Amino acid sequence: MTEEHYAYILVEDQKWWTRRCDKNKNSLVHSFVRRGKVGPKNTSRLLFYIKLPVRQIKGIGDFVERITGSKDELWNLYGAETVFGNKEEYDAFVGGRSNVTLIRFKSMEELDKPIGVGVFQAATGIKKMPNGGMYLSKETVNQMV
Repeated sequence: MTEEHYAYILVEDQKWWTRRCDKNKNSLVHSFVRRGKVGPKNTSRLLFYIKLPVRQIKGIGDFVERITGSKDELWNLYGAETVFGNKEEYDAFVGGRSNVTLIRFKSMEELDKPIGVGVFQAATGIKKMPNGGMYLSKETVNQMV
């Protein structure tokens, strides 16, 4: 992992973030589901950016691994680590895609003081959060947190 790839921002809806926080109380490892083959391959930390209307980084966790594969196979192996209550909800989320990506992480914590979009913009110079997320350097993360 390079210094420039120290952290990766994952973009999430408030609905899923709320569930993730609820599940965090009794789960050691979590899986963030992405449609298709996207997301970090190698990083140390994950930051969770909650989309409109919140527009804040509300949590942080330790990256474990990125796995890609068949949506059914990954559900069978890691479904309990996701925010989805059942396979039907998971299938509705991934849509017609046959392959998905799971970004596995641990030690998730909610930030006491969420990082607003203005702080993110000042630290990165980026005006709009990319939907697919992005890598951040350790220096940039330290400026924000």
